[in-house]
Amino acid sequence: MRQNPSFAMTDVTELRRVISANPWTTVVGRDADGMTASHYAVLLDPDRDDLTVVGHVGRPDDLVLGLGEQELLLVFQGPHGYVSPNWYGDVQAVPTWNYVSVHLSGVPEVLETAENLRVLEHLVDHFESRFPSPRGMWKLPNDETFVRRLESGTVGFRLTPTRIVAKRKLSQNKSDDVIENVILELTRDGEYANPALAAEMQRAHDARLSKRA
Repeated sequence: MRQNPSFAMTDVTELRRVISANPWTTVVGRDADGMTASHYAVLLDPDRDDLTVVGHVGRPDDLVLGLGEQELLLVFQGPHGYVSPNWYGDVQAVPTWNYVSVHLSGVPEVLETAENLRVLEHLVDHFESRFPSPRGMWKLPNDETFVRRLESGTVGFRLTPTRIVAKRKLSQNKSDDVIENVILELTRDGEYANPALAAEMQRAHDARLSKRA
């Protein structure tokens, strides 16, 4: 992703927020036949406070992604959506697409069985915790034989990024009144209603306004 200084995201707290809110990740690697993009849930490492992430891939994706042998690219896609030139007012304009995206690159560490099990358990617990009666990985009718067979079909990894490119393209190059109108239009009913993108734009806009105060 080509970076634009006007749209760059660099605050680790904000990057962690975007990663945490958007765990369904595009994982890009390569083998002798070329590049492959796979899709997996990837989470922030619960034992770290940086941008280290943990996850797993199913076999044989570890081979086609070159897992542990070369650089891997993880793409976390935040809110995104269409912005009409009508929302800019009576000025010369063309459509655009606003978005938030975080790219992490690095050579991942391949996890041993015990640690992979912990990552798998953390992954299940992370999503199941929203239910009133969560079903953990070790909960019956699952038994140890089942869980260990499941684990053997996966390869866990931990990636501490050596390269970070994060972009928040949210109409920052427009005037305050235009930004506020785009936010308003995204909250209306209609073909391009996008409350999540509107909320992300409002967050970024409020941060800019607070810096001016």
